[in-house]
Amino acid sequence: MSNSSSKFTDVEALRFHSAGRPGKLEITPSKPMATQRDLSLAYSPGVAVPVLKIAEDPDTAYDYTTKGNLVAVISNGTAILGLGNLGAQASKPVMEGKAVLFKRFADVDSIDLEVDSEDIDEFVNCVKLLGPSFGGINLEDIAAPECFIIEQRLRELMDIPVFHDDQHGTAIITAAGFINALDITGRNILDTKVVAVGAGAACIACIELIKSMGLPHENVTMVDRTGVIYQGREESMNQWKSAHAIDTPHRTLAEAIVGADVVLGLAGPGAITKDMVASMAAKPIIFAMANPDPEITPEDVREVRSDAIIATGRSDYPNQVNNVLGFPYIFRGALDVRARTINEEMKIAAAKALAALAREDVPDEVAAAYGGDQPHYGPDYIIPAPFDPRLISRLPPAVAQAAMDTGVARKPIADMEAYAVALSSRLDPSASMLSSIFEDLKRRAPKRVVFAEAEEEKVLRAAVGFKSGGYGTPVLVGYEAPIREKLREMGIDDAEFEIKNASNTKNTSEYIDYLYKRLNRRGFLLRDVQRLVKRDRNVFAACMVATGDADAVITGVTRHYWRALKNIKRVIDPMPGQIPFGLSIVITKSRTVFMADTTVNDRPDAEMLAEIAMGAAYFVKRLGHDPRIAFLSFSNFGNPPSDKTHHIQKAVSILEKRDVDFEFEGEMQADVALNKDLMKQYPFMRLSGPANVLIMPALHSANISFKLLAELGGGRVIGPVLLGMSNSIQVARMTASASDLVNMAALAASNAHAIDQFKAEMQKDD
Repeated sequence: MSNSSSKFTDVEALRFHSAGRPGKLEITPSKPMATQRDLSLAYSPGVAVPVLKIAEDPDTAYDYTTKGNLVAVISNGTAILGLGNLGAQASKPVMEGKAVLFKRFADVDSIDLEVDSEDIDEFVNCVKLLGPSFGGINLEDIAAPECFIIEQRLRELMDIPVFHDDQHGTAIITAAGFINALDITGRNILDTKVVAVGAGAACIACIELIKSMGLPHENVTMVDRTGVIYQGREESMNQWKSAHAIDTPHRTLAEAIVGADVVLGLAGPGAITKDMVASMAAKPIIFAMANPDPEITPEDVREVRSDAIIATGRSDYPNQVNNVLGFPYIFRGALDVRARTINEEMKIAAAKALAALAREDVPDEVAAAYGGDQPHYGPDYIIPAPFDPRLISRLPPAVAQAAMDTGVARKPIADMEAYAVALSSRLDPSASMLSSIFEDLKRRAPKRVVFAEAEEEKVLRAAVGFKSGGYGTPVLVGYEAPIREKLREMGIDDAEFEIKNASNTKNTSEYIDYLYKRLNRRGFLLRDVQRLVKRDRNVFAACMVATGDADAVITGVTRHYWRALKNIKRVIDPMPGQIPFGLSIVITKSRTVFMADTTVNDRPDAEMLAEIAMGAAYFVKRLGHDPRIAFLSFSNFGNPPSDKTHHIQKAVSILEKRDVDFEFEGEMQADVALNKDLMKQYPFMRLSGPANVLIMPALHSANISFKLLAELGGGRVIGPVLLGMSNSIQVARMTASASDLVNMAALAASNAHAIDQFKAEMQKDD
C-alpha cells in the first residue's frame, strides 16, 4: 500500500500494530481468579459440573460458556481488502481489526482464525468442525466465486449464523440508503431502473437483497469488465452472473446507464464517467462505493448533475456506506436469540431499521460528530452516522424479531422493549467521543496546531498522525535540521511540514514586543522577555497563538505540567469571566467520567467550584452528553459534619441560585456519586442517575485520583484538558504516548473552534 494513498505512513502503521503487546487483541478472564477457590471453580474440579450439563443438553453451552457471545472471523486471505490474494497469514491484521470492531460497536467477543487453504472442501470442512466453539461465523476477504460456494455450503452444514460480510454487510447498508434515496426522489421500487457496475461478491449481494425487497429482475442491468451481462452471453460467465442476465440490446455501460435512475458502483476508480452521469434520469442516485477511490467522485458528479444523491465508501463525503453500521449489530441480534442462521428476512429487517433511523432527528452525539451541525434526513443524510448511539438499540431488536418471526430463533425474546433498554446500557455512548471529535475536525476548516516540543520523537510521530488523519495543520517548533532528519527517517516528506523557531521566524520581534508590553510592569526587563521568547519553546509557541499565527498549542512531555503552564500563562490570559481549570476524562468499559479540577487550582473556594462546574458542564455538553455533576467530599450531605466541607455546600447553593440547565448535587462521597444502589439511600438526591462529572474539592485529591486511575485503573485517561483560557492551550502529561498526544492535539483544535464560536457570540452580545 503506497503512502500516497494512505492517511498514515508505513512506519506509523507498523508501529501501531507492534508497540507494546503485538497485535490488537488479548484475552482477559470474566470471572475472578484471585484465590485457590476461584481457580478450582474455573477449572478442575468445578468445571466438571457444566461439562456434564452440556453433555446432557448441548444447548446449555450457551448458558455456561462464551459460545453465545463469541463469533469467529475467518479468512483464507484470497481477497484481502483491495490488496488481492496475499495468503492466510497476511490476512491476520485485518481479521484482528474486524474482531476489534465487533467488540467496540456491539460488545460481541470475537476470535480471528486464518485458514491456510484455497481448497473449498478443506476450508469448509475446517470451519464446519469448529462449530461447537462459536455462536456465529463471519467470513471475510475470500475471493469470488469461491466465497459464494463456501458460504452456501457452510450455511447448509452448520446450525449457527454464517455471514460473509463482504457480500451481505455491504448489501444491507446499501439497501438502507437505497430505500431512503427512493423515498427522497419520489420513486417506486417497481419502476426504478438500476445499473450495477461490477459483478463481484458485494455487487451481486447488493442486487440480490434489493431484488428480495421488490426490485423487478428485468429492471437491473449488471455490467462487469467484459460488458453488460445479457442473456446468451458466454464470455466470462458463471452461475452467479447468469442469474442476473437480462434480455437487453445494451452491450456497454455507457449504453445501459442512459436514463437509469440508480447506479451501484462496486468496481474501481474511474469506472463511471461524467458523461454517463449526465445521461441518467432526473434526480439520479449514485452509489460509488469503491475504496479508497470511488468510481466517480462527488465533485465530478456535481459538475454535471446538481440534482444527484451520492453515496460513497469514504468518511470524508456524506452518505458513507460503512459496513460497521451492520455486521456488529446483526450478529448481536442473531446471537441474542441464538439464531440458527442469518436469513434474507433478517437482512431486510436490518436495512429497514437503518433506513428508519436516518429519518429521525439525530441526538447530540451525532451532531457533535458533524461539527455541531444537526444533520437532517435528506440528500446528504440517507444513512445514519457510525457514531449514532441508537444503532445498538435499534438494529439488534429488528434482526432478533425477524429471526423469531421466521422460526430460526432458538431463544425468543419475550419483552423486546426491555431488550432494547438493556442494549442501550450495554455500551457507553461516550466511547464514541474521540471519534466524534475527529470527524468534526475533518469537516471544519483546519486549525494550525503548534507542537512545541517537535524534536521529541513521540511528539513528531503525533504531529505526523495529526496531519495524516486530516485533523488540522501541525506547526513544528524546534531546531530545523534534526526535525527534518527524523522525518526522513520515518519515511515522511519533510517538505510537507512547517518548522518554526526563534531564529527562522520573521515574527520573532513581534512576539517579543507583544510579550514585553504584557510583562514590563511585572518585573521583566526587555532582555528577560527576549530570553523567554528565544529560549522557551512554550513561550514562543504561545506567542504564535496569541498573535494569530496559529490556533492552538500542544506541549508538556519535556517538563512538569505546572512549569509549562506557568510560562504559558505569562503569554495567554484566561477567558474573561472564566476560571482556567483542568478536566481529565476517564473512559472505562462501562462508563465515561469527567473529573475537574485536576491540574490548576490548588484550593478552590465556593465561587471557583461553581465556576468550574459550569465550565465542565459546557464542555461535556459540547461533546454531546448530558452532564450530571457531583461535588465530591469525604462526607455525604453533612455526615460526618466538618467545617472543611462548607465551601462545597456553598458551591451547591450558588448553582441553585443561578438556575443552571444541568443536574448537580453534593457534597457526597465518590462511591455514592457513582453507584446507583448507594444513591437510593438518599431519596432527596437530584441526580437522575450516577454522576458523569466529578468536581473535586482540592487539587491534591483531584491530581492523586486521576493519576491513580491512569496507572491502576482498567480504563483510559485522556487529558487533562485545559479549559477556560482565551486561546486553546493543552499541556499533556510527561508520560503521554504519541497516541495520547494526537488525542490532545485533536482536543486542542476542537477547543480552538469552540473558543472562536464563544468569542463570536460575545461580540454579538456587545
